Amino acid sequence: MTPSGTNRDRPPGTAPSSAAPWAAAWELLLPAASAPARARGRTLQAALREAVRSGRLTPGTRLPSSRELAADLGVSRGLVTEAYEQLTAEGYLRSDRGAGTWVGGAARAARPRARDLAPRPAGARADFVPGTPDLSLFPRSTWAAAQRGVLAELPHHALGYPDPRGLPRLRTALAELLSRRRGVVADPERIVVVSGVAQAMALLGFVLHARGVRDVGVEDPGSPEHGALYASAGVGTVPLSLDEEGLATGPLEASGVRAVVTTPAHQFPSGIAYSARRRAELLDWARSVDGLVIEDDYDGDFRYDRAPVGALQGLDPEHVAYTGSVSKSLAPGLRLGWLLVPAPLSEEVVERKRTMDLGNPVVDQALLARFVERGDYDRQLRRCQRAYRERRDALVAALEQHFPGTEVSGIAAGLHVIAALPDRFGPLDHYLARTAAAGVAVRPLAHYGEAVEDGVRLVLGYAHLSPGRIRDGVRLMADAVRD
Repeated sequence: MTPSGTNRDRPPGTAPSSAAPWAAAWELLLPAASAPARARGRTLQAALREAVRSGRLTPGTRLPSSRELAADLGVSRGLVTEAYEQLTAEGYLRSDRGAGTWVGGAARAARPRARDLAPRPAGARADFVPGTPDLSLFPRSTWAAAQRGVLAELPHHALGYPDPRGLPRLRTALAELLSRRRGVVADPERIVVVSGVAQAMALLGFVLHARGVRDVGVEDPGSPEHGALYASAGVGTVPLSLDEEGLATGPLEASGVRAVVTTPAHQFPSGIAYSARRRAELLDWARSVDGLVIEDDYDGDFRYDRAPVGALQGLDPEHVAYTGSVSKSLAPGLRLGWLLVPAPLSEEVVERKRTMDLGNPVVDQALLARFVERGDYDRQLRRCQRAYRERRDALVAALEQHFPGTEVSGIAAGLHVIAALPDRFGPLDHYLARTAAAGVAVRPLAHYGEAVEDGVRLVLGYAHLSPGRIRDGVRLMADAVRD
């Protein structure tokens, strides 16, 4: 493989002269020389493929003869001949009788890379975009201990395909938890373990579409994700307005829909809690049209001024599908949640879940079950409640200091507030441009679907920020818009 074509002065496994046109690929072939005898041929073939794919061996490069390469690597000539023949058959190489073996032109060099498409803040100096919990509060040591316990006690047969509804142990633990904390009617047989609220919405969308439903109502303003989730199931969304008590029943009745998505415990993003009267009216509507209320318990556990209002599902489990997750209490990356479905929809939802993914990972389910059973989940909720209440207080105080006259609306709950700034800080476009230029990320209420925007009304998330960073961020925002 030297320019002269001789290898007599170089021991096996020694790299060829750098002048050889394919010397840059040499190190890729070395594993073949040291591989076990039975794997040596496969290793050599894989190394040659990779050299061509990566571009280290470019099209038109002439390879050494089988005798030369065998001598250089210290392997049999037959092994090299077999590798050449196999890669020639696959199109990586070409061989002309009497003219040697060459790299073919079928393969194109490509550098494989894995992109990270996870949502990340775009380098903002202060990020008040709502929806993210404080991931540093994740109980790593307790979770790790629970994982060790689960792996030690989980029987071998439990590692097979699970019940698509979820492990009975987890469904039983969730039924107790949700009944105690959220007042739901929780039959473990009607709980489906899902990969978060997003999958719960998609499952319901597919089942409703199969039943002939083509549109569901959604709150306006509301989560912008609902439209895309239902669209993926072939179901459209109809925006329905809110008033100070919750979803307005007049537009709901006039819309003609028979299913509606709601966040009654703490509406996102307005921050209101549905009144008792509106909750009753919503259920009356569902009964009158034999409809379905889909209750997204977005952050129902996080109420700071009183005990959380119980879930709507507890009043009528046959007309309410209830869903929640651990995304705000533990971490969204766990992809664990639950869906309680009315009896008439149960079998269809379970079958759709089965065909979608055959069920959630067994170890993760058993881990969450143990975490709930041992009281660790309750302790985590209390820890988050203390932290988030402190941060909400810090945000309200900072707004009062730097934006005097700001009105903070909505109940003392959740992971965000609605802040209506005094008129002197408007108009909205001017405000957003100034804060963006200063590196402050904020979302206006209009982003979530409200048609008419009066002044500067912001949806400010705070859960992921320490009290100090909240104060610094509000001060930075104030400096950006100060005349």
